[in-house]
Amino acid sequence: MVHCSCALFRKYGNFVDNLRLFTRGGSGGMGYPRLGGEGGKGGDVWVVAHKKMTLKQLKDKYPQKRFVAGEGANSRLSALKGSKGKDCEIPVPVGISVTDENGKIIGELDKEKDRILVAEGGLGGKFLTNFLPLKGQKRIIHLDLKLIADVGLVGFPNAGKSSLLSQISHAKPAVADYAFTTLKPELGKIMYKDFKQISVADLPGLIEGAHMNKGMGHKFLKHIERTKQLLFVVDVFGFQLSAKTQYRTAFETIILLTKELELYKEELQTKPALLAVNKMDLPGAQNKFHVLMNQLQNPKDFLHLFEKHMIPERTVEFQHIIPISAVTGEGTDELKNCIRKSVDEYADQENDAYHRKQLLNLQISNTISYREPLSKNTVTSSKMDII
Repeated sequence: MVHCSCALFRKYGNFVDNLRLFTRGGSGGMGYPRLGGEGGKGGDVWVVAHKKMTLKQLKDKYPQKRFVAGEGANSRLSALKGSKGKDCEIPVPVGISVTDENGKIIGELDKEKDRILVAEGGLGGKFLTNFLPLKGQKRIIHLDLKLIADVGLVGFPNAGKSSLLSQISHAKPAVADYAFTTLKPELGKIMYKDFKQISVADLPGLIEGAHMNKGMGHKFLKHIERTKQLLFVVDVFGFQLSAKTQYRTAFETIILLTKELELYKEELQTKPALLAVNKMDLPGAQNKFHVLMNQLQNPKDFLHLFEKHMIPERTVEFQHIIPISAVTGEGTDELKNCIRKSVDEYADQENDAYHRKQLLNLQISNTISYREPLSKNTVTSSKMDII
């Protein structure tokens, strides 16, 4: 197991990626029995996404982490129907997953101004409630930040992810010659000549055992769930975390990274993936790269080198493999072009799937609205596979 210094954990502690909050809808207002007046409904509690918000700002601004909506107004002679209580809005960053105390997902906020109702206000007093108001819903919620980016960088510490991000984008992450340079997620944008922008997330480095939450395991892995594609970054000379840990070749690094993703959540392996082989500016790098390419082209010939529990069920098929140097910039233009090509292809596939689904829904709708007895052909068309 890896032990990081307390200073590193304190620094990471400044980045907040989950919060537990108490929420309660407002109570309804009293009814007016003599005149049949209805009390106002209690206010609701909403979680609302804002681009410039962070969970740390939310925590600092509301240290009590309690959010209660306003009470509905009582029914009275001058206003037999009481007004609704004031809603309470919780400002959160884009990319938040909201769950209840049991871990059930209430909803996700993927873009600016997305909103989710988390605690409903109580009904005002009326005839059916003997004119007595109802209390608002009480709910403990968890806010979980999962970054949204087009591309997520995957690699062991010191593979050069931070250097690469600063080379290909406008981000300026901390870069140093020690493990765990990245202690909090860094986001950068690749800018293209036609003004297309692609967001790239550099996340805290994985280590072996990350799926068991060793190192920064789950903090890393949960963020990668919300990236559309993966960019593996490996050191062509391999990796060794410390003198006490085993040295891994570049090929072994890729296999172990793949296994960590699989053990955490198999769906991560279905994402489109690219491979950047870094540090090609160093002496002997070309020979190491040729060895790695041979291993990647014939992976089954080399899996006997691994213990059985280290072998993933399926190896990642990289759409592009690009040798680079994050220090000199060698190969980074080609890498940016490959990222663009891959992201565009993925978007085209998503659009095609969306249009096919819309067409199918239209066909099903037409079938249902058809008033004649169903023919054999109609039955067949309703059994089409849903894409």
